[in-house]
Amino acid sequence: MRQAIYIFQKEFRTYFVSPIAYIVIAIFLLVTGWFFFATFFLFDQASLRNFFSLLPVIFSFVIPAITMRLVSEELNMGSYEILLTMPVTFNDVILGKFLAAVAFVAAMLIPTFAYSITVAALGQIDWGPVIGGYIGAILLGAAFSAIGLFASALTRNQIIAFITAMAICFFLTLIDKMLFFLPQSLLGILAYLGADFHFQNISKGIIDSRDVIYFLSVCFISLFAAHLALQEKH
Repeated sequence: MRQAIYIFQKEFRTYFVSPIAYIVIAIFLLVTGWFFFATFFLFDQASLRNFFSLLPVIFSFVIPAITMRLVSEELNMGSYEILLTMPVTFNDVILGKFLAAVAFVAAMLIPTFAYSITVAALGQIDWGPVIGGYIGAILLGAAFSAIGLFASALTRNQIIAFITAMAICFFLTLIDKMLFFLPQSLLGILAYLGADFHFQNISKGIIDSRDVIYFLSVCFISLFAAHLALQEKH
């Protein structure tokens, strides 16, 4: 566990050494701020519903950009082989990099607290859905980070890792919107696979164990797949 923490600290520091981190955070805040304030005064409601409803789609693009370099860069530069000569296991590498990505997502969300403060200053806000929304955002961010880590472990090319992770995240976000194309017998199963469906449940302020288990399952499956991908390259 000590090695995983060391890798986490190293990767988290690396994010803020690179200008890419600041560019991603700036774009994220610009896009979410624009859509939030553009609709906030239009609907005249003291709510962050519009912000949270857009978050899964925005995360589908932003988080793959955060995670695409995690393993791909090391595979491309050859530093991955050096890393494996150290007293670390595949699990240490995967867990450390995964936690660094999740911590970065959490850091990216911190400035958006300004939205809830603004809403609270202008009207009566229900804090239940706000707290639920941020809990859901961390769970969604963790699930998409695990998917991004898996995609990054598949290839040396960061662009391919980005496109692969974005396609998977986007599919999970939109699958419950495409149910009318599918047979009735599959609707229940496919609705459960939709990340947006589970996220919107939590963002209403209702923490259901089924929704939490869904996100934890996506994390576990993706991280296990990343472990297998790294093992194959060893």
